[in-house]
Amino acid sequence: MTDATTVQRERDRQTLLATWADRPGLMGWLTTVDHKRIGRRYIVTALVFFVLAGIMAMLMRIQLSRPENHFLGPDRYNQLFSMHGSVMMFLFAVPVMEAVAVYMVPLMVGARNISFPRLNAFSYWIYLFGGIMIFLAFLAEVGPEAGWSGYVPLSGPDFSPGKRTDFWAQMITFTEVAALCIAVELVATILSMRAPGMTLRRIPLFVWSMLVTSLMVIFAMPAVMVGSTFLITDRLVGTQFYNASEGGDALLWQHLFWFFGHPEVYIIFMPALGMISSIVETFSRRPIFGYTAMVLALFATGFLAFGLWVHHMFATGLPPLGNSFYTAASMMIAIPSGVQIFCWIATLWTGKPIITVPLLFVLGFFALFVLGGMTGVMVAAVPLDLQVHDTYFVVAHFHYVLIGGAVFPLMGALYYWFPKFTGRMLSERLGRWQFWLFFIGFNVTFFPMHILGLMGMPRRVYTYPAGLGWDLPNLIASIGSWIIAASVLLFAINVVLALRSREPAGDNPWGAPDLAWATTSPPPPYNFEETPAVRSREPLWPLDADLAVMTGLSKTRREALLTSSTDALPATRWALPDPGIWPLLSALALTLLFVWSIFSPWGVVWGAIPVAIALTAWFWPKRSQPSMGGAQ
Repeated sequence: MTDATTVQRERDRQTLLATWADRPGLMGWLTTVDHKRIGRRYIVTALVFFVLAGIMAMLMRIQLSRPENHFLGPDRYNQLFSMHGSVMMFLFAVPVMEAVAVYMVPLMVGARNISFPRLNAFSYWIYLFGGIMIFLAFLAEVGPEAGWSGYVPLSGPDFSPGKRTDFWAQMITFTEVAALCIAVELVATILSMRAPGMTLRRIPLFVWSMLVTSLMVIFAMPAVMVGSTFLITDRLVGTQFYNASEGGDALLWQHLFWFFGHPEVYIIFMPALGMISSIVETFSRRPIFGYTAMVLALFATGFLAFGLWVHHMFATGLPPLGNSFYTAASMMIAIPSGVQIFCWIATLWTGKPIITVPLLFVLGFFALFVLGGMTGVMVAAVPLDLQVHDTYFVVAHFHYVLIGGAVFPLMGALYYWFPKFTGRMLSERLGRWQFWLFFIGFNVTFFPMHILGLMGMPRRVYTYPAGLGWDLPNLIASIGSWIIAASVLLFAINVVLALRSREPAGDNPWGAPDLAWATTSPPPPYNFEETPAVRSREPLWPLDADLAVMTGLSKTRREALLTSSTDALPATRWALPDPGIWPLLSALALTLLFVWSIFSPWGVVWGAIPVAIALTAWFWPKRSQPSMGGAQ
């Protein structure tokens, strides 16, 4: 490369930086539409909610560590288990998986930003405000008390007076709006912004998993939003959707909730499958075995997930013939999961695996998820489910599937992608300690709950009498929760030490094969100087190969390349919006509407005025100007 070429490339970088950089200071932080900055905020916020929900779980375990304990009263315990489940499911599990995708998917498909970047910023603010609202309500003694699933009539106006359930129902609306926004962005990004040459057969498996997840969100989330809206109108307006004496149906809530709730388990689980594929491929040093079978298994899992919701309702007296259908579907969904596990094992078996911390968490997933899947097949059988329904057996199964099946892969992914997020490496030694503490603590906590459930201990009880044989398993489970807490603390220490380190990780420290590692770590605001062009499924392997690029995008305007959905052929250039304050103001206006409506139905009417003003300003046509960002 000649000196003149080097100088020109440096000038191009500076021009791109000026075009894509955010404004300096607080205003830049509030108005950014950079998917990487928003993705990092999402991840950090979700992890904060994870820690807060974990503290609630530890308080519950202290209460249950011995019989007839008075550490917590029944009302506070009800609020704690309701908040714990709601925060974990609505404010951590789904958002953190989507957050990782917000950061990684545009990089993995070779795009300069996510589609609809202002909508992306709006989704984060709505999510944040919903989380703050429910925690402020909890601190003000109006936290939810009817469980994370909010069954009626318990959550109805007769049995849950006051505003506790109203705040919970609106929190659902907040989080589902945010999730739907991200789902739409990811689908559009994956189908129309892939790098030239990235045909359907060359899409990374993590990207496939997020496409399936996003489609599931689009179909599942409206059900719970409708259900929570019916609940709010029953409570605040006097409708009778769930009042059987007035022609309503209490089981309607369960159908609406679980039509969302069971796919939600797979909405949490599916991104983890993509994370595992990325980790296994990189550390096996070979392409993933059975790529086509893996993609088909993802779609099969997503499809079958919508046929399982009634297995949460076997004890409600539904017709036996219908129950048998859902039993069969609950067992069938184990088949695509088994296909993927065998493909991962074949990849490791035929490759040259390097046992690093990310791969350790994947191996831990294999053990825990298989056990959780086995108990899932057990509770899919109606006779057994009727015996263990609403016992601690179900609590154990649920946590083995969601922590073992999602949090373990997530932890592996955080170690794997931390260099991409920050440019620093987490300590391998501390990571191994954290893995073993987490793995041991998890099993010590949740395996005894299987025994407690088989011994008849019901869930959602704040205390229990002595002499039933429940004392020792509860004490063991409580000790295990402290081991888990120690592992999470060790992870936090590892992160702080890594961020304080001055030693860079390098652009591709793992030798990974996907486009996300073709740029610097962390990436610049514009992601790629030129749009990469893809010739294979692993574009960076072999590592010394040159990566083809496609030129032509403007360096003085925020432009992205749109490509065809199937063959990723270049179609047109798309001018992306500049940073703006209106997503934040629109989120604030919508928050005002949601919170006001808790106290008065007129809040919907009058609260719609600031929402309309903010959205009108957001979408008001503007004359296109060359963007010079904020690099003065």
